[in-house]
Amino acid sequence: MTPAVLPALLLLATLLATVVLGAWWRRRQGVVRSARGEPDDAAGAVVDWAAHGVDLGERRTFVQFSAELCAPCRATARVLGEVSASHPDVTHREMDVDDHLDLVRAFGVLRTPTVLVLDAQGREVARASGGMNRAQALAALAVGEGPETVPAGVRA
Repeated sequence: MTPAVLPALLLLATLLATVVLGAWWRRRQGVVRSARGEPDDAAGAVVDWAAHGVDLGERRTFVQFSAELCAPCRATARVLGEVSASHPDVTHREMDVDDHLDLVRAFGVLRTPTVLVLDAQGREVARASGGMNRAQALAALAVGEGPETVPAGVRA
């Protein structure tokens, strides 16, 4: 192996790893996941959402954790606002991560935007990290309703 081949192979391996990591990262954006645990577990515990300024919807509530300088957060807020406006039994509340560190820690929020989907009692039924589109938001509304089927685009 000549001395010039080793740097070229290293560059090629780095490029390949970057492409694979980028593709994996894009696939995860906005993917809705069912909540972990049962309603009696700590993950399903009911939070006093009213104390945090969140009015629960009759059916579902989107609680979006955002940061001030987060462009995907603004786009996600727009999408969730439109979805909640078209469903009278659904509400949306955006919360700044800096102002709600207690909830960020309690729910293990690691990035913004992170959207929790709550049922009418305030229990987490699903969540998504990364920017969400309308189809993903509508799939999130369907998690845990009706027959035990998982909507397309939702990971259990």
